[in-house]
Amino acid sequence: MKILIELPTWLGDTVMATPAIENIVNFYNDAEITFIGSFVSIEALKNHPKVIKKLVLDKKYTSLYKISRDLGSFDAFFSFRSSARSKFFKFLISAKKKHQFDKNKNKNKNKYQDRHQVEKYNDFINDSLATNSAAGKLKIYGHNNIKSKRKVLGINPGASYGSAKRWYPKEFAKVASELSNRYDIIIFGGLGEKNIAADIEKSLVELGVKNYHNLAGKTTIKDLINRISNLDLFITGDSGPMHIAAAFQVPTVAIFGPTKDNETSQWMNEKSIIVKKNLDCQPCMRRTCPLQHHDCMNFIKAVDVLNAVKSCD
Repeated sequence: MKILIELPTWLGDTVMATPAIENIVNFYNDAEITFIGSFVSIEALKNHPKVIKKLVLDKKYTSLYKISRDLGSFDAFFSFRSSARSKFFKFLISAKKKHQFDKNKNKNKNKYQDRHQVEKYNDFINDSLATNSAAGKLKIYGHNNIKSKRKVLGINPGASYGSAKRWYPKEFAKVASELSNRYDIIIFGGLGEKNIAADIEKSLVELGVKNYHNLAGKTTIKDLINRISNLDLFITGDSGPMHIAAAFQVPTVAIFGPTKDNETSQWMNEKSIIVKKNLDCQPCMRRTCPLQHHDCMNFIKAVDVLNAVKSCD
C-alpha cells in the first residue's frame, strides 16, 4: 500500500501527530510511506522505518501542480493540515482515498475542540479509517545515545508561537544557577532565539556559573533531538522541543502562560510537571499579552520552577 502523508508544519505539532501516524502504519501492514511537509517536520520524522521517500513541500501554489504530478499515485492520502493551500493540494493529489484534518470540523459538537492535540489528530485517523485505536506514546526514530558522565540540564527559553509564551531570561538563569552544582547546562533555541539565550548566558556569567553551553541557533533538528533525548532534566516553555522531550520521557518542568495546557502539554510523560498561575485572563491564546502586563509569566518565579524540579527528582 502506497500512503502519502502531509505532516503538520510546526515541530511540536509534528511530534504530537506521531501516535496517529503509528496507527496508520499499523492499519496498513504493508505500508510504504511518503512524507511531505515543512523542512522541520521532515527532518524530525525522516528516520521512520516505513518511510521510503521524503519531500520538503514548496508552499507556492504555482509549484503544487508539478509536485503532485511528480509524486504519482497513492492508495491513500492523509493530510494533518487544514489550510486552504493544503485543501488545494489534496484536490491535485492522485489517490484512491483522501483524508484531511479539519480543526473546525463539527465545531458545535466539540469533535476536535478542547482535547489534547494528540487526541485530535488520532480522532482524525480513527474517523478516516473507521477504527477505534487509542493514541499511544509519541515516537521519534533514529536518535543516538550520547549520555555524558555528568547529569545534563537543558533549558529552552524560546517559543515560536510568540513572546507571550516566553518566560524571562533572568529567571531561567536563577534556576540554572541553583542547579549548576548538580547539572551541566545546555541552553537551546532557534536562530530567532539567540538574543534571549544570550541574555541567559550573560546572567549566568554574572552569577559565576561556568559549566554551561549555549547552543541557541547552532543545532540541526537531528542534533536537537539527539541532545534532548539524552537530557536528565528539561526546563522549557510550551514549545516544539518540549514535545521532543516527552517522546523520550525526559523529566520536564513545562512553564505555561497564555496557551492551553490541556491541549498542548506533554503527552504521556509521567515525569512532566506543569508550572502555571491559573489567572482569570488565561489562557488567552494570544501571541502577545492583550492586557500588556504578561502576568501569566510575570508571576512565575524561579522558586516555583525549583519547587517543581524537586517533584521530578
